[in-house]
Amino acid sequence: MQALKGFKDILPDEAVLWQQVESTAREVFRRFGFEEIKVPILEKTALFARSIGEATDIVEKEMYTFTDRNGESLTMRPEGTATVLRAFIEHAMHLRRPINRLFTVGPMFRHERPQKGRLRQFHQVSVEALGADSPRLDAEVIAMAHQLLVELGLKAELQLNSLGCPECRPGHRQKLVAFLNRHREQLCQDCQRRVESNPLRVLDCKSANCRQLNAEAPAILDSLCRPCEDHLTLVRRDLEALEVPYSLNPFMVRGLDYYTRTTFELLTDALGAQSAVGAGGRYDGLVRQLGGPDLPGIGFAMGIERLVLLLQEQNGTPLPGPDLFLACLGEPAADYGFTLLQQCRLAGLSALMDVQGRGLKSQMKQADRLNSRFVLIIGDEELAAGQAVLRNLTTGEEHRVALNDQLGDLLQTVGGADGAGT
Repeated sequence: MQALKGFKDILPDEAVLWQQVESTAREVFRRFGFEEIKVPILEKTALFARSIGEATDIVEKEMYTFTDRNGESLTMRPEGTATVLRAFIEHAMHLRRPINRLFTVGPMFRHERPQKGRLRQFHQVSVEALGADSPRLDAEVIAMAHQLLVELGLKAELQLNSLGCPECRPGHRQKLVAFLNRHREQLCQDCQRRVESNPLRVLDCKSANCRQLNAEAPAILDSLCRPCEDHLTLVRRDLEALEVPYSLNPFMVRGLDYYTRTTFELLTDALGAQSAVGAGGRYDGLVRQLGGPDLPGIGFAMGIERLVLLLQEQNGTPLPGPDLFLACLGEPAADYGFTLLQQCRLAGLSALMDVQGRGLKSQMKQADRLNSRFVLIIGDEELAAGQAVLRNLTTGEEHRVALNDQLGDLLQTVGGADGAGT
């Protein structure tokens, strides 16, 4: 038996990087006042058709949708915003506070062609800020996404655009459709269909011919109404005040129908074709569209798989190991070591020992294979003397530590190195 195509096991060595990404995200988001919300994987299909847009590739081609035993159409969530907003509306969370800052972490599902950084089950951190249309909130959310990358030690280019609003977007759509119709024969088959149903999606096409043509298409920035133009100006001003570097990309669009005004992407050239590690934007009409109050919102998502790939490209995959391995010789030493093991764990150290009665040479090899930081050697002589040999497996240095109820020397040496333990 093997995993399904496009689905991947996360093995322990790689899981260390996942834990790093998720713990760093939670800490950065906490400092910006965001709270975690956990939402279901399954939702009614209508939720995504209404939010994402029926003419998008996600709804038309990529969703995992099925009919349950009660005849209801259900879908495994392809993105996080719609699900969080459904929970926000259902539980009347707008009554809690004027601005709700929420994030969720978990798997999403899309039936796409698997490739590097793109799987059919993928994982995202998804962030939503609901209740204010302030450009300053836009800048704050974008700065938070940038800060997460900084604290992970990763670099990505921030590209910014505005998709306008219901007042100014129709004018741009008219110009864009006219342009695309003049060049219809140069478009791929998908984009020829999109000209009428969702022309903005043509600008997001990855086909070489379409990309070349799109460089000459009408830019939406030239069609913005004054309020949208002012909004973008203030977002740019605040990003510059926060010293968040960015570039304007007037042809950058998002693949979901609900975006308005501010949109952004975080791009890298280290992952081949899959260059976006995060993206988002403002969606002021979406809460109302899903049956909730007329509240504005802005959010973004980052792909955990892609962040992990970047960390691997930059740092390799770390080999996790215990703080301490106990090498015990003889039954009395093994009995003592077994209780000592528990004391070390209760004190905050990760600790292991041999449970099969192997010889010292085999136990030392086991400690090395486990990538243990320290090994504590205990035998009959050590028990009699009340002292054991503590060896640093990184430097090769060793010294004796007291075996007593306090274990102060042991805990200080092992726990104080590299910030491990207590």
